Amino acid sequence: MPHPLSWTAWSLTVLAALTLSRNPFYIGLVLLDVLAVNAALRLTRREAAPPFPLWKMGLLLTGSAALFNALTAHFGATVLTRLPESIPLLGGPVTLEALVFGTLNGLTLTGIFAAFQAFSLAVPVSGMLRLVPRGFQSLGVIVSIAVTFVPVTLRQWQAIREAQALRGHRGRGLRDLPPLFTPLLVSSLERSLQLSEAMTARGFSAPAAEVGERARGGMLLALGALLGGWALAALWGHSAAGWGLMLTGGLLLTVLAFQRGRGARHTAYRPARWSRGDKLTLLA
Repeated sequence: MPHPLSWTAWSLTVLAALTLSRNPFYIGLVLLDVLAVNAALRLTRREAAPPFPLWKMGLLLTGSAALFNALTAHFGATVLTRLPESIPLLGGPVTLEALVFGTLNGLTLTGIFAAFQAFSLAVPVSGMLRLVPRGFQSLGVIVSIAVTFVPVTLRQWQAIREAQALRGHRGRGLRDLPPLFTPLLVSSLERSLQLSEAMTARGFSAPAAEVGERARGGMLLALGALLGGWALAALWGHSAAGWGLMLTGGLLLTVLAFQRGRGARHTAYRPARWSRGDKLTLLA
């Protein structure tokens, strides 16, 4: 099993490269790299193709971002057409520069979506849970269930469609959808019951340890520092003081999270180990 921290570092690097630059050469290189990683992971893990492929998602995101930016951002010297000024927000010149910038934004969103897809393919749910501090394991379980809900439902939907096709059922319109929804609902309820039984067997129904007044006050103080720092930086223009206050609040929240996690009992059936590939990924 790959180490979760190596793929977390890879994902953060991809996000930083995509968000810090709008150079089309850099965006193209990062996008090709992420697409190659997605294809390699699907081949090695023999994952089924998703019902909505990545290239369709890319076309939808890129087209929508390009159209939205071209209609709302009226800057640039190369005017393609003009909309009547009486139209609110959309009236004015439609320029080539705004269209290109919107296209780059769409490609950036496609790369971010592909990076998250590669991360979900490479790191199992157990690896994601290990990234959550021990004091917030209940929150980590909830997030992991929410993250895996859509992929599991889509796989179940494909299995039901294949079973219905073997029985001679062909969906041609909205009237043919109810025979698919009923088994999907039944299988979802069965999966929910199995999940609740498994979580009860692992002790997640046990009463949680109470949080002390000092820890609760520290968390409220840290969250207040984060909110106050954001208000200073974004609303009143005091960027240095705002970033300093947010950094202080973030550090305090991290310390409190680790202190709370020390009292949580934790066992690992199969601890993650750093392989040569993980080390090369982290160094790259």
